Parts: sequence; C-alpha cells; structure tokens
Amino acid sequence: MARFNNLHNWTLTPAEAVALQQQLRSEIRIEPLTRPVETIAGCDISFNKFEETVYAGIVVLQLDTLEVVEEVGVISTATFPYVPGLLSFREGPALLDAWAKLKIEPDVVMFDGQGIAHPRRIGIASHMGLFIDRPAFGCAKSVLVGKYDEPAPERGNWSPMVHYREVIGAALRTKDKVNPVYVSPGHLIDMETAIDLTLRCNGGYRIPEPTRRAHNLVNALRRGERAAD
Repeated sequence: MARFNNLHNWTLTPAEAVALQQQLRSEIRIEPLTRPVETIAGCDISFNKFEETVYAGIVVLQLDTLEVVEEVGVISTATFPYVPGLLSFREGPALLDAWAKLKIEPDVVMFDGQGIAHPRRIGIASHMGLFIDRPAFGCAKSVLVGKYDEPAPERGNWSPMVHYREVIGAALRTKDKVNPVYVSPGHLIDMETAIDLTLRCNGGYRIPEPTRRAHNLVNALRRGERAAD
C-alpha cells in the first residue's frame, strides 16, 4: 500500500481551510527532481451534478512506453462544499483513499488541476504533493489565476503564466493548433520538468495520457461500467 502523511483532518469550515492553505504554502518546495522518472501517475475526480458522490481514480503509467502498470478507482462521499480555490478539500480525501490502495508508488504524480497556479499558491497538486511526499504537478484544462500570451501554434511551445508579477505556470501547446493546457509545479518539482514530462506523455491528444486515462477511469466508475477497488 502507498503511504502518505496525515497532515491534517478534513473537518474544516471554508474559512479554516483558507487559513490552513496560508499555513501549508510555506512548506511547498519547487525544485528540480533528484532522481530519474520511470513511472508517472495521473489523478482525476468526477462528480454528478448536484450530488456529493465522488469518483476518484489514479492510473500509473510506465513513462517510456505509456503502458498502464496499475489503476485504482474509489467511490466515496464529499464532506466539503464546492468552493472555488478550495477544491482540494472536497476532492483530496477520495484521492488519498485511492492512493492508499496503490501497490506501486509512482515517481511523479500529475493532477487534473492546479499546482501553484492558485490564488494562495496551493492548488490540489501542491496540497496533495505535501500529503504523498512525491513530486507532483498540475495539468489543467482551464485557468484559475494568471495571465499569459498565447503560445505559438505548434506543439511544444509555451508561454509563462503570471500572477502578481510571479511566474506560476505555463500555457503549453500539447498539440498543433489546439488550445493549450496549463501546467504548474505542485511540490518537489520545477516548472521546466513539469513541462517536459507533460510533453513526454503524448498520446496524440490535447490532454496528456496520465490524466486522460484517469479521466476515462473515473467516468467509467461514474457510469457503473467499472467497479471500485
């Protein structure tokens, strides 16, 4: 079973969650990787509208071949309300439940969400990175905060995302003439490495393979096409 740090409990009000984010942000470390990457995981969450059931999935891939080596899906109930900027408090417990079921601890974890590209610099990839103590980064489909110039239309081009004069991520073109994805380091990784890994996880789609396959997994769970682990 994969282990994680028990940093705090999840029985919090939104105001308490914001205060906790301000406290935890000082523990986030944005730095180059210290060892090579052989496995990379993608994490995603799915909800039905107006329901509190959470469908969480983690898919672990071999980086060089993008073959799936393990996948875990769990179904649970959210106890925290939907509040923009506090989604990790709604989604985090279910992802940790899934993490605890993994037999293989991946070298790096990609989240469908934000790292430091967040108003308080602690999106889900940063928050969960502190829990799992693994290099973690966000690869989001939309912007939470930050402005950027449109990158050149060819795959591999990117432009910095800036918020209050701080570079917090990158708008990265993963496919020619397709909208960029928004990559931001979360914890124990730097932006250049997060960009490189996103591009190496190319399956021909806009969304990189780890989070794309995690997305497919949680949707299969939600539709009842796959059982929880």
